[in-house]
Amino acid sequence: MIEKTIGQILDETAEKYPDNDALVYVDGPRYTYRQFKKVCDKLAKGLMHLGIKKGDHVAVWGYNVPEWVMLQFATAKIGAVLVTVNIYYKAHELEYLLKQSDSTALFLVDGFRDVNYVDTVYRVIPEIKEGKASEKLPFLKHVVFMGKEKHDGMLNFDDVLKMGENVPDEKLKEVQDSLDPHDVVNMQYTSGTTGFPKGVMLTHYNIVNNAYWVGHYLGLTEKDRMCIPVPFFHCFGCVMSTLNCALYGATMVPIRIFDAGEVLKAVDQEKCTVIQGVPTMFIRELNHPDFEKYDTTSLRTGIMAGATCPMEVMKRVMNEMHVSEITICYGLTEASPVITQTKRDDPIEKRVETVGKAHPPVDVKIIDPETGKELPPNEPGELIARGYNIMKGYYKMPEETKRAIENGWLHTKDLAVMDEEGYIKILGRVDDMIIRGGENVYPREIEEFLYTHPKIKDVAVVGVPSKEYGENVAAFIQLKEGMECSEDEIKQFCRENIARYKTPKYIFFIDEFPMTASGKIQKYKLREMAKEMIGES
Repeated sequence: MIEKTIGQILDETAEKYPDNDALVYVDGPRYTYRQFKKVCDKLAKGLMHLGIKKGDHVAVWGYNVPEWVMLQFATAKIGAVLVTVNIYYKAHELEYLLKQSDSTALFLVDGFRDVNYVDTVYRVIPEIKEGKASEKLPFLKHVVFMGKEKHDGMLNFDDVLKMGENVPDEKLKEVQDSLDPHDVVNMQYTSGTTGFPKGVMLTHYNIVNNAYWVGHYLGLTEKDRMCIPVPFFHCFGCVMSTLNCALYGATMVPIRIFDAGEVLKAVDQEKCTVIQGVPTMFIRELNHPDFEKYDTTSLRTGIMAGATCPMEVMKRVMNEMHVSEITICYGLTEASPVITQTKRDDPIEKRVETVGKAHPPVDVKIIDPETGKELPPNEPGELIARGYNIMKGYYKMPEETKRAIENGWLHTKDLAVMDEEGYIKILGRVDDMIIRGGENVYPREIEEFLYTHPKIKDVAVVGVPSKEYGENVAAFIQLKEGMECSEDEIKQFCRENIARYKTPKYIFFIDEFPMTASGKIQKYKLREMAKEMIGES
């Protein structure tokens, strides 16, 4: 295990591979590791000049801009805790996070999609326009705009960089040398697929080692170039991608905001060897009208995570995108995030039907959710995990932490089954399991079956209330472009191939799924939609 801070990791990589590309955007900027370390040091000193100290919380609200990555490493160098803010948040959610996290500074971009971040900040803390402190948010001292425009009451990113010139290098070294790898360095708020966001506290040790094992399974080296279209604010972006690259001396090639064409362009121009994404991203890339115009033959490996990948999509990713060594990861923020991963040479069936085996230093068990008793192979139950990667806890939520971690074991609330070889299949959430007339129905099983229908592009299965059976099965289906299909056709397909009690009673065709920013379908929203459409029957 690696007993080093993130600052030490960056310094060592910059010394080992000073001229390797570190951070590259197709349209600029471009930094070698020597240059990237230099700018991160300057920013770290700027933060110190602002009065930000070890243990202070610094929130960052933005899509994949270069300043985000700099801030990730600069805060780590001075022992500040980076609080990542969901790019989809609006005023109420931002206020909740800033208050709950006790953030002393907020770094932000101009906005994302329909949300103007600057206007939102003025709504939440109107006092800052006059340079006054907020009564609602007593910890918040600084708001920094990551751009060139000037905004009342806000500093600019370049101002903070310039402040770094006032702090001697020795001061930064002194602070960096005082840090402990077991200090909290990153705080991410759970995506809220199931309820109230909680601040997950992760240490240098948690995420450095998780990045190491993920990179090890990818066969990552200093010669690799990783295309990163997944959002930085999620572990997929800032642990499995940016930190992973810094650890191995590989090149980060981020995409500011996901766009399938921009991803293909970056892979082609920068000769990327690694690509990250959730299945919907890969589907959009493969179906892009100009897909054939881009050269993706440089690709070798990468990670697909966040949802199950249909066999047809996996085959196309491996053959048409040339990502023959693609791996599947499973985990959750509370586990830094990866618990299991497939290997690069695992058969395609294992990469589609399972999420691989637990990383060697992580213990995994499948237990009966009611009794807590460990279950034998091939028996479905709740997956629990224990190891170096388990979070320190939820910030200021000791009761929730106790409920999540018992005797060192993290309760994932995911239903899973493990075979004799240790390969794990995720069946869904413990709460997602549908009990229809006494029969246990696992949504994932029905989803995987429905993916085999030639007209179906994407699908999500949920349970809806039923007076007769307790619950009934509802399927939300996204059809492939240009396809037409009826409810009866889907039901007939199910009746001919799966048990009657698993056949969805309700079929809803949908254009777009409600998603979290990290690419997961929000099933609780689908359940609400289904209830409204059918009434509680």
